Amino acid sequence: MTRLDTEQQRLYPDAADGHTRALVLGLARPADWTLLRAVWQGVQADLELPAPAIAVSGTDSYQLWFSLAQPVALEQAQRFLEQLRQRYLPEVARSRILMWPPSDVAVAGSVHRAPAVPALQEATGNWSAFVSPDLPAVFGEDPWLDMAPGQDAQAELLSRLKCIQPDEWTHALERLIPAKVPGAPPTRAPTQTTPPAPTGDAPMEPRQFLMSVMNDASAPLALRIEAAKALLSQTPRGSA
Repeated sequence: MTRLDTEQQRLYPDAADGHTRALVLGLARPADWTLLRAVWQGVQADLELPAPAIAVSGTDSYQLWFSLAQPVALEQAQRFLEQLRQRYLPEVARSRILMWPPSDVAVAGSVHRAPAVPALQEATGNWSAFVSPDLPAVFGEDPWLDMAPGQDAQAELLSRLKCIQPDEWTHALERLIPAKVPGAPPTRAPTQTTPPAPTGDAPMEPRQFLMSVMNDASAPLALRIEAAKALLSQTPRGSA
């Protein structure tokens, strides 16, 4: 096994059993590093994640490769990428965005590995490769290499990357969710349209609402956490 193989296995092993440690977000047709750079910078500055790898596809896109220390369900990986798109690339046509795992993987029940990098692209005769952050601006709208990249150089680039730890992943998800919530209809608002008559038990109605939010698996995690915090602060200490 070469040093490059070792680094790829450390960062981007094959997905298995409906879970993955590798996530890829790409921007194509045309390849535009200026737009994707905002994502690369944002996940570090806003979400406090380690820098993802940057790759040229050998065809028509720039890519960001995220590595997780622990595998997550394909559906959660897809949701993370979609939330990144909504937060950092909302004005970009969906047809230009490339994601792995793709949205149909979990539905089909089949698992595939992310497209290999570095690799020769038969359609163009060019090569995909991992590149340092200063190079995409040089490639412009031509995200490829004319010849095979050196394996030692590729391994060296990957060796500098860190995996996203479970606590960092959870923190990032919690930060991403509020960006999605404002555009979504309030799922629990209808329960408040008819306020209960004022009685001695009136405080129980908000508590029931908060309980329903906290226990709703389909609700955004950030809202469920806030509901739990509110319940803890409102529950009388002397109650049985």
